[in-house]
Amino acid sequence: MESVSPHPRGRVGRLLLAAAVVAAGATPVIVAAATTTATPARAAAALNDSEVTANLWEWNWTSVSAACTNHLGPAGYGAVQVAPPQESVSLPNSKDGAYPWYEVYQPVSYKLESRFGTRAQFAAMVTACHNAGVRVYVDAVVNHMAGANNPEEIVGYAGTDFSGPGYSFPAVPYGNGDFHRPGDNCPTSGGINDWNNEAQVTNCELLQLTDLYTEKDSVRTKIAAFLNDMLGLGVDGFRVDAVKHIKKDDFAAIIGKLRNTVAENKRPYIAQEIFDGAGNDALKARAFIGNGDVLDFAYAKGLKSAFQGSISTLANIPSWNLDAPSANVFAMVTNHDLERDGVVLSYKNGSDYTLASYFALAYPHGKPSVYDSFSWNARNQSPPANGSGYVTDTACGGAWNCLTQSTGVKGMVGWANAARSVKTVSDFTAVNSNVIGFHRGDRAWFGVNDSGSASTATFTTGLADGQYCDVVSGPATGSGCAGGTVTVSGGRATVTIPANNAVAIHVNARPGGATPSPTASPTVTPTVNPTDKVTTTFTVAANPAADQEVYVVGSIPALGSWAPAGAVKLTAQGNNTYQAVVDLPQSTGVEYKFIKKTAAGAVTWESGANRSFTTPEGGTYTVNETFRGDADTGGQIAASFHATVTTSYGQNVYVVGNIAALGGWNPSNAVALSSADYPVWRATVNLPPNTAVEYKYIKKNPNGSVTWENGGNRTFTTPASGTRTSTDTWR
Repeated sequence: MESVSPHPRGRVGRLLLAAAVVAAGATPVIVAAATTTATPARAAAALNDSEVTANLWEWNWTSVSAACTNHLGPAGYGAVQVAPPQESVSLPNSKDGAYPWYEVYQPVSYKLESRFGTRAQFAAMVTACHNAGVRVYVDAVVNHMAGANNPEEIVGYAGTDFSGPGYSFPAVPYGNGDFHRPGDNCPTSGGINDWNNEAQVTNCELLQLTDLYTEKDSVRTKIAAFLNDMLGLGVDGFRVDAVKHIKKDDFAAIIGKLRNTVAENKRPYIAQEIFDGAGNDALKARAFIGNGDVLDFAYAKGLKSAFQGSISTLANIPSWNLDAPSANVFAMVTNHDLERDGVVLSYKNGSDYTLASYFALAYPHGKPSVYDSFSWNARNQSPPANGSGYVTDTACGGAWNCLTQSTGVKGMVGWANAARSVKTVSDFTAVNSNVIGFHRGDRAWFGVNDSGSASTATFTTGLADGQYCDVVSGPATGSGCAGGTVTVSGGRATVTIPANNAVAIHVNARPGGATPSPTASPTVTPTVNPTDKVTTTFTVAANPAADQEVYVVGSIPALGSWAPAGAVKLTAQGNNTYQAVVDLPQSTGVEYKFIKKTAAGAVTWESGANRSFTTPEGGTYTVNETFRGDADTGGQIAASFHATVTTSYGQNVYVVGNIAALGGWNPSNAVALSSADYPVWRATVNLPPNTAVEYKYIKKNPNGSVTWENGGNRTFTTPASGTRTSTDTWR
């Protein structure tokens, strides 16, 4: 990220407004509008004593209800975060396909009729979650309404008409005088030009979204009425979108108008979205904590760095330059904005993502959350939905990610609840760069192994002597442990942590509910792998280039689910042989391939069809192979393109050139550049050695048109080996 507040190209998916145009004659699905009068909610008998939140982003209301009842409540989650519930624009025809996910951040009214369900279904969801002991936090969009550049024929999911260009939202109602406009308290022509200028950031339009005039009490009152309506239905708090773009005093006045919660008769929880990167102290997250907690973007990015580098560096978290003090943050591993730019971990990173989620539940920083949403290939694609854009029920598996319901995460939620009273880490032990352990006082111990081989070491646990259940592999049962066990003697335990896995024990998870005994047997019993795992050794003969490492990637999560970022690294054994040991599920069909990766992320796949085998019912399995196609695939040049390009809303940057790897001058086949470090756009492409390359940068506009940069073709010749970097500025 640049030193100033990042340009929201990293958030472009959420805010691509003009990309959709309703086809002539298209008729939106009309949902009968419900009254906005709050109806009394029934308070739950008791809510879970937990700070852990499950973020079920873009799940529909019936699916959230089922998750609360069947998984979140029994596991001890304290809250569920749900997507924006107000009526939003409906975009059936967009350059990103039908009904892209970012629709829901463009409100057209405050009716609780959305693509996730009706008002009645929303209210039933809140009640179901409360009955399961789970609070409900709503993603609230209050800085703006829908885009000023939406076509007039666009309507909302409840059939509500509005005019973005006319600043008219009659269903609220808001009119022209309720918005910041050019010359009316916005010092620019309408948009934000300087992301460190507080007046522009708070008073001008964020990517042409119609910015509400929150200095006016009449506007504040309408926003508060929307939030109070949901509080009346039982909602317990809000994750508030784009708070950075609301003056602090204005937002304080809005939340000052809110009622107490129904279930607990206390002030609603507030978590504010304040994107990181600002150079102006007034726009940094810690400047906003007077109005509530803030999302910690820096923590999420730091976790990615550690879990894709050395997790021993997690010992240095107290010295990280985090967004705000631990007591004032809503902590996360990823969210819907950041995962699409690759600046944080996501489900595409396989075991690194899972282990980081375990760690975030174990480490005492902020109020931890676990994120679940839908799988995606294109950054702006719709969640699974019917032909009218309404999100279909969640079916955990290929289309939906349900980490919150996994055995390991549910076990770590209980671990976090058991350790909650202890806010410090003790005896942080780094066995090596990728195996660590620590404990939280006398409440709980946690160890994680982010490597391809099992690790056995002795740790100080802080726990009383006796046996404990490893809650990552299974919960405590009435007769024992569903997973592995750890025996503590003299406060210490020798623990075997499986490859790319974790082990966690705490005072509330004992075999058969046993209590600690100072006279327990001194015998040290290592944690055993769960019986459904097969220790698999991958060995391959390969000839990587000097800047390449060898990995194995495959069809199951333990092998990265075909995502190169989640692949398992093999360790050099000498004589061009590479090896890794991975625990795989038993009796499972596995497809896999070997790949080579550079530090810049360029990937070379071995040739031929996918390799495959089926794991046995237990024990071990060995793979011995030779990297296919070395003679054909070796020698590629990892060419990095770094272009400084200023874009306007809805634009993305590509590189296109004279060779096939750069699209053969066809913009349709151009290589997309990442905006994660905006205004620098980046991509790394494998190019043939000793080859003359001509190229240019292009911008693809929301309407599908292409803008070419000026001047002649850029040129270079790839070297015979190694890497090559082009650092350019748009002409």
